[in-house]
Parts: sequence; C-alpha cells; structure tokens
Amino acid sequence: MGRKIFVNLPTQNLEQSIKFFTHLGFAFNPQFTDETATCMVVSDDIFVMLLTNEKFKTFTPNPICDATKSTEVLVCLSCDSCEEVDALVHKAIDAGGATYNDPQDYGFMYAHGFQDLDGHIWELMYMDPGAVPE
Repeated sequence: MGRKIFVNLPTQNLEQSIKFFTHLGFAFNPQFTDETATCMVVSDDIFVMLLTNEKFKTFTPNPICDATKSTEVLVCLSCDSCEEVDALVHKAIDAGGATYNDPQDYGFMYAHGFQDLDGHIWELMYMDPGAVPE
C-alpha cells in the first residue's frame, strides 16, 4: 500500500479557511470535518487537515507559529500547466490571500505561490515532463 500524506495546519478561523480553499476548487471530506477540524482533499493520497488553533495545540507541546511573521512550512503542489499555476494564484488573491513574490520561470519549471488567510505559504509549480530524465 502506498503512503498518504496528511499535512496539519492551524487556522485562526476554520469557516473562513474552508471558504478560501473552496474558492480555489478544493473539496473536503465530511467524515473528518467538525467544528474544530476539516480534511481538505488535495488528491487521492494528499490531504490537509485544517485545525482550529485550540485543536492544533492538542497535537504539539510547542507554541503555534504565527505564519504571518515566521515560516514554519512551505507546502508545494504540482500543477498540470503554467496556466493552472497562474489561475490558482489568482483565485487565492480573489479569495483574500496574498502573493509574496513574482512568478519564477526557469524554462523547464514555472512556479508562483500565495499565502492563505493564516499566512501559510503554498508554492505552486509546473515542471515540463520532457525536462525530467527517465
């Protein structure tokens, strides 16, 4: 059986985070959603658990980082095209997110990203499949 990844992120306002990521086109698993947490489905094997700060604190002895002032993680998602990268960044901005840099075009790879409502950084990248050696 292949591994699955569950990224856990704290959020100041779970309801607003759900609206933000719904605007970007993500779905949520209602089986793992309540007033303290939700499971955002990124793919068949990748999930993001958005947790209220109170719920997140039950999983760690350390204080929660303010992602608007410090970076605790960079989440990078692959996209199927440069256009998809740009479209997701534009949707994130429309939903209240922000960008923190300009798009990066390396010829074989294109990247851009956004910060969500809590300041978490989401890198989006497209890599030309022909540039990846087999």
